Amino acid sequence: MKQLKLQGEVIASGLEFPEGPVAMPDGSVLVVEIAGGRLTRVLPNGELRKVADLGGGPNGAALGPDGHCYVCNNGGFSWRTDEGFTRPTGPAAGYQGGSIQRVDVETGAVQTLYTHCDGVALHGPNDIVFDAHGGFWFSDFGKTFEDRMLRGALYYARADGSFIRRAAHPVLTPNGVGLSPDGSQLYVAETETSRLWSYPVLNSEPEGGRLAMEPWPSPNGGRLVHGLPGYQRFDSLALEEGGNVCVATLVRGGISVFSPGGELLEFHEAPEGYCTNICFGGADRRTAYITLSGYGQLLAARWPRAGLALNG
Repeated sequence: MKQLKLQGEVIASGLEFPEGPVAMPDGSVLVVEIAGGRLTRVLPNGELRKVADLGGGPNGAALGPDGHCYVCNNGGFSWRTDEGFTRPTGPAAGYQGGSIQRVDVETGAVQTLYTHCDGVALHGPNDIVFDAHGGFWFSDFGKTFEDRMLRGALYYARADGSFIRRAAHPVLTPNGVGLSPDGSQLYVAETETSRLWSYPVLNSEPEGGRLAMEPWPSPNGGRLVHGLPGYQRFDSLALEEGGNVCVATLVRGGISVFSPGGELLEFHEAPEGYCTNICFGGADRRTAYITLSGYGQLLAARWPRAGLALNG
């Protein structure tokens, strides 16, 4: 396993716990500001422009086939800041559940698509990825209170708000989600276990949203790809064009790169422990945009390989 240091430039600072970077065709980058409750555009010169106020806790984001930005809203966190470093500490005082929101990036108009599935409230939608059919997979992290935890799940939904299905449950703190280059595997990173799981995607029905399940003793129906030793935590992830899975890794702080077969290939060390998200952009998709959330920064670094071209 190669140990590397991220060599890049901080292109934006002063963000309020940024996550969910989305590289835009014009060279700008969309990020959510979870603590600020908004979607923000980072221009190539580093200027910040508010796209929309979303409230709650906007988390993962992705561009849909209609050009709108789809946002997982976790319902909000409480926060603590020590010497300029900010971290979430629990649910917001007014927490009432999570949602999936659609944002018109040109006008800032916001529409709430989903708050429930089959009558059950979404607890903390976290990350999202579109498939080739125009639908999307998303993780619901669950919600952690002082004395109890609401367990998480994986969902599939249509972009028009007409269909949502719970595909896997329970999953313990599911965070990053991504699809293999051929769309046949869904990858999911669990935060508290620092485990990466995969599920074969079944497309036998027109509405989609079904996963093949491993039998017991798999705790969630997934196949274990890799689990890191010691105290580390996983956050969001992105796929490379060749199929490697790049997982933002908390505590240690950096990006862990895994082969589809589960080998830990590289670790790219970040400047802080709350290295939370990665996406790929630029003309050759070899610019990695990485959120350094504790200090509110967006880093642009040259990546050794091209990122996967996303659906949407």
